[in-house]
Amino acid sequence: MAFENLSNKLQEVFKQLKGKGKLTESDVKAAMREVKIALLEADVNFKIVKQFVNKVTERAVGIEVMDSLTPGQHVIKIVNEELVDLMGSTQSKLTFAAKPPTVYMMVGLQGAGKTTSSGKLAGLLKKEGRNPLLVACDVYRPAAIKQLQVVGKNYNIPVFEMGDKLSPVEISKKALEYAAQNKNDVILIDTAGRLHINEELMDELKNIKAEVRPQEILLVVDAMTGQDAVTVAESFDGQLGVDGIIMTKLDGDARGGAALSVRSVTNKPIKYIGMGEKMEDLEPFYPDRMASRILGMGDVLSLIEKAQMNIDEKESAELEKKLRENDFTLDDFLSQMQQIKKMGPLKDLLGMIPGMSQINMDALNNVDTEKEMKHLEAIIQSMTKDERNNPSLLNGPRKKRIANGSGRTIAEVNRLLKQFEDMKKMMKQMSSMTKGKKGKFKFPF
Repeated sequence: MAFENLSNKLQEVFKQLKGKGKLTESDVKAAMREVKIALLEADVNFKIVKQFVNKVTERAVGIEVMDSLTPGQHVIKIVNEELVDLMGSTQSKLTFAAKPPTVYMMVGLQGAGKTTSSGKLAGLLKKEGRNPLLVACDVYRPAAIKQLQVVGKNYNIPVFEMGDKLSPVEISKKALEYAAQNKNDVILIDTAGRLHINEELMDELKNIKAEVRPQEILLVVDAMTGQDAVTVAESFDGQLGVDGIIMTKLDGDARGGAALSVRSVTNKPIKYIGMGEKMEDLEPFYPDRMASRILGMGDVLSLIEKAQMNIDEKESAELEKKLRENDFTLDDFLSQMQQIKKMGPLKDLLGMIPGMSQINMDALNNVDTEKEMKHLEAIIQSMTKDERNNPSLLNGPRKKRIANGSGRTIAEVNRLLKQFEDMKKMMKQMSSMTKGKKGKFKFPF
């Protein structure tokens, strides 16, 4: 999970502050030393860390605390506000040309995820009612054109290609003509990358830019390369001019420092982040929501948006009713595990719920595979209807019978029951959070 290490360390720092009735200057400075170490360990740029800590310290020392906040909460509030400012303050959306088609140039180093990000972005734009066209302009990398075609097929997006004999500039020019004839209002040009930045690559990109005059140049960078991602962003922007950044593989980087550094160093907004393999895992980047996640305060809006994309609305209403009536059964549990699995790793989802990051729910991650789901189904299906409706009936002999009937162990049966109770706890908390907010929130499961 992105920022996991940073989030854990910051929460430890703030836990110490919360217990104090009054904060002295030395308390604040001691806390900021720990914050500084946490940010550096998260691979945040040193200059950015220094500026960030100085800003927070300056605001936190000697400022009158609001009546509604404790001194510790006040420091957390300041840190949250400065994190949001560091990452860009507000969401930066794609812009569209006044007259179609809108052209986006996708650029970046080889291996950053440029081709898959092009397909995912095209898929998202299609869901918004656009008619996108993917253009294969990487004529150097073996099978690059084929990869884009596979990605396009996955998202049902047409791909324009002319093989690897013509120049990328000529292909781009022909793609504009094709789009006009086929009423494609958005064009995403998948350009070539290299393992490193060189003059030949930049010259080619400059020539494509001059030919197609893109609405935006979107730089795709790999979050797992850390500070190298910031260096790459600086170089591309300096030579080509970048309008926005797509940061991929943020789900695989527990540090996340690149996301905190790149906006401040380059002054270019992060527009999307890649949090997984599926199309919906390319998410719009919201600085305020990300800051909230980092500080362990959850991100309910993103969770609900993700749920609404994956969960059946009718089932959601029925489940909410069952929870209110305390009628949530093991059959419901199985159904919900199958639904939630569509939304991504459970550990990441739990991080979006305020307070849930403090609850040990690692056991839920154990069912996040097809194999484990089948084991879970076998155990539940080996129970009687009464046992599924009322798990408190499950004493030792019953558990042994169920284990034998499902081909699993008694320990696995006990683990399932623990997961069931943890799930009820999580969903009750979500239910109480959405209570009284009719029209604003929908129960996400």
